[in-house]
Amino acid sequence: FQWSSPPEAIERFKSQEIWFPPPQFYEFCRLCHFSSLEELRKFSSARALEGCERWMPVMLSAADGSIQLLPGDELYPEDPDYTGEKQIVMSTDKKVEDLMKEGGIFHRIVIKNINNLAVYVNIQAKYKHINPLMMNCDNSDYNSRL
Repeated sequence: FQWSSPPEAIERFKSQEIWFPPPQFYEFCRLCHFSSLEELRKFSSARALEGCERWMPVMLSAADGSIQLLPGDELYPEDPDYTGEKQIVMSTDKKVEDLMKEGGIFHRIVIKNINNLAVYVNIQAKYKHINPLMMNCDNSDYNSRL
């Protein structure tokens, strides 16, 4: 075990020293907004009464990777499968880069491979939550539309 700040953990992830799944990568990117546990505690206490929403990432398989779509993304389905009973599979022959260039409203995690993730968010977070910092583990730049 080793204690790391969120930015340090992300750097260790990028250098492939450690691995964590996409939801944790997303949360580490959110935690990067806070410089101390006290600052996080204050934010959490103030925000706690605002409410929350249920999320279910929806996987979109592309020709050269995949995208975890989150609520608010323009490609997110209106009726996501919260139980796994419908087993909805979304796929396209397009490349991730093309999907990113065509898009305009993002709330997604782009997965090129197990160690190459990127978070793209340009929507307002609900319930006074804080959006993650947009992080990218490679040199792709899809920020021109953000």
